[in-house]
Amino acid sequence: MENRNNSSLPVGVIDSGVGGISVLRELVKLMPGEDFLFFGDSANAPYGTKSREWICETVLSHTARLKKRGIKALVVACNTATSAAISTLRAAYPEMPVIGIEPALKPAVMVKDHPHVLVLATPGTVAGEKFQNLMHGFEEKATVSALPCPGLMEFVEAGELDSPRLHAYLQEHLGPYLEHKPDAVVLGCTHYPFVRDAIAKELGEEVPILDGSLGTARETKRRLTAAGLLREREEGGSVIFENSIPEKVELCRRLLGQS
Repeated sequence: MENRNNSSLPVGVIDSGVGGISVLRELVKLMPGEDFLFFGDSANAPYGTKSREWICETVLSHTARLKKRGIKALVVACNTATSAAISTLRAAYPEMPVIGIEPALKPAVMVKDHPHVLVLATPGTVAGEKFQNLMHGFEEKATVSALPCPGLMEFVEAGELDSPRLHAYLQEHLGPYLEHKPDAVVLGCTHYPFVRDAIAKELGEEVPILDGSLGTARETKRRLTAAGLLREREEGGSVIFENSIPEKVELCRRLLGQS
């Protein structure tokens, strides 16, 4: 009975800013009947430069507030926050599905036999134990290079998705990989899919670019179904946006395609 009542609650989605909307897009496509409550912490972005302790404390605080308002599940739509806080969140809320995201290395290493995979991520994600373990888990199947990209998510936070300044940044960071291009690129930050087209222009359209958004959406649907929490509506769900910088809400709507 409790699950049937809880199934009408929204799914909470949290991110360090607006990047998690790349995950929210896939969630809405896959579960159009669900309601979603998205919170972006743009005032404290980027999380990738913060300590693990700070991230855990901050994410726990945001989650407690959303839980008090009423959510039936939580999606941590941030690679850095997932790496730092997902185990702490699951221990704090054992009764609620808590789903994180990780870089899409598994499909990337399957593009060919022993490929070179380049992972673009925040410094915090690259340095995190979760990512290091993930990367080492594939070292026999692929050559995996991690490229920290400090400052890239700030372009997305500013709504600057295809500017000369962005391309100059990408040329500087991707330059060493242009002569011998990687076989696949993994976007290890949920902000980065919004600059996918700009990255493709620099690397060439022939290089596949992958991210973990769809995998996270599928896992969320699986977990909701298993818990008896999935809404049976085929459509009609709503999305509520909140941000620690209220002026960012309009950018959130634009990134989701609502305006």
